[in-house]
Amino acid sequence: MALWRCRTASSILFNRILRPPPPPPFRNLSSAAAGLVHDQSTIESMKRDLLNLDVNSQIGSCMPLASMRIGTIIHNIEVNPGQGGKLVRAAGTRAKILKEPKSRYCLIRLPSGVEKLIDSRCRATVGTVSNPSHGAKKLRKAGHSRWLGRRPVVRGVAMNPVDHPHGGGEGRSKSSGSFGKTSRTPWGKPTKCGYKTAKSKRRK
Repeated sequence: MALWRCRTASSILFNRILRPPPPPPFRNLSSAAAGLVHDQSTIESMKRDLLNLDVNSQIGSCMPLASMRIGTIIHNIEVNPGQGGKLVRAAGTRAKILKEPKSRYCLIRLPSGVEKLIDSRCRATVGTVSNPSHGAKKLRKAGHSRWLGRRPVVRGVAMNPVDHPHGGGEGRSKSSGSFGKTSRTPWGKPTKCGYKTAKSKRRK
């Protein structure tokens, strides 16, 4: 009898866990407004706690830019909210928050020195990417690059015109005659960071 009661109680508990009670059919406007006020108060309390905490204790934490303070070192930054980290992900890189993210956009200085406005709802990770000595590592011999899966690279100037835009011609000329083209990939795309998409004022 006791075993049967234990089995019945465990099955009831299991069903409650798997099948939680349905939500209420509707909420009135007053409860919705109260929930919004509660969310705003929670965000304000989080900001106050972050001001009192040491930044080093938050290293590795992922949170929206609106919850961070000025001068925070961050990496793995989203460009659009909920899209996932897109910026500052290489080894040893980091970015810095330049202005207090009080408005919709937050001003961030990227590793290239460019200052970019990013939506404050985007998330980022506090701290710097590990392995900062990745760029200083030297390969011991030619076979070391093959161990890493890197195949040899042949210059386009040494190819034929059918194989590369730089191929052919008398001498070592990338312009392919009198056309005056810039350096290009084997598929004709400009080699210097692709086509220019940023405004010229920012590049100056």
